Amino acid sequence: MKNRLQNPEQRIMQRLILKSLYAFVLIKYPGMRNDLRYFIRDNYFCRLNQLQFIVKDYLVRKQYKETDYQGEFDQELRYVLPFAYWHHLNGTLKKTVSCKHTKAFYFFSENHEERYAERIWEAGYDYYSVPNMTHSNSFSYKKWARVPLKKFYKNNQFVYAKPILIIANKYNVEWGNPPLNYLDIELLDKIVSKYKSRYQVIYNRPLSTQIVSDNSEVLDLNEHAWLRQTHPEVLLMNDLFTTYQSTVNSFNHLQLMVYANCDRFISMHGGTAALASYFGGKNIILSNPSGGMEHHFNEYKTIFPALSGATILHAKNREEVLKYLEELY
Repeated sequence: MKNRLQNPEQRIMQRLILKSLYAFVLIKYPGMRNDLRYFIRDNYFCRLNQLQFIVKDYLVRKQYKETDYQGEFDQELRYVLPFAYWHHLNGTLKKTVSCKHTKAFYFFSENHEERYAERIWEAGYDYYSVPNMTHSNSFSYKKWARVPLKKFYKNNQFVYAKPILIIANKYNVEWGNPPLNYLDIELLDKIVSKYKSRYQVIYNRPLSTQIVSDNSEVLDLNEHAWLRQTHPEVLLMNDLFTTYQSTVNSFNHLQLMVYANCDRFISMHGGTAALASYFGGKNIILSNPSGGMEHHFNEYKTIFPALSGATILHAKNREEVLKYLEELY
């Protein structure tokens, strides 16, 4: 990733600017937790870093920009992909570089390289190459454009007699701790039993072999076999991938095609939630306030709805997931 300064003078200048920005944030937000201030500081620096490209972006406007990212899937969807798409619209995008199985996301890029075999979550640190790169109470949308994944991937293949309800679950280690944001089998049973007559429920929890790992160990919930036996009406994304593997380029490609035909989602904190927020409609996101920074900065009312105009419903616990389902689905 091309985000580390090699010049000693540049590194010294960067440290001085970051210290100055932290002092500014300290004055502007005196009651804020210290760790939260660092996120805001970094996003301010990301925006300042874009000043060096004013001439290239707004006057010369030749293809020069190369985005190169190996970090978390969530950050890529929220910040890097819309930045690359803006440059595409601006006529300044030259190349995009990311992880394996990401070509479908960068459908607009004429030169996309799937360079990395794994994601490194620490790679987001000190990555100041895009205007937004981390959590913040405000974001810059000057070089950020909605990526029309729904419009591009809408299709007549994944159409059913009933509207689709996608349950995008996960079950993996979070911040080095046991799983926190997930739907267990008991809750899945309640949801599926109640809504399968109204919707074509599609269950999605990718296997570790189907996506690129970001250092969060994927655990086994043992729900796939249970769903096949207890709720055979439910379609499993894993089974769809087996069926359509010869006609899609990757598991991500399949997800995009199925999601593009859906307006109702239940998703989990992180990349699962970000992806489901790209397709309009309504997205219930289970995100426990005890983990992650999104709720500290109110991001479920800012950057997440901005991805597509979707209505985002932040469920802080499993009971609120059921509440939102009852009210709106």
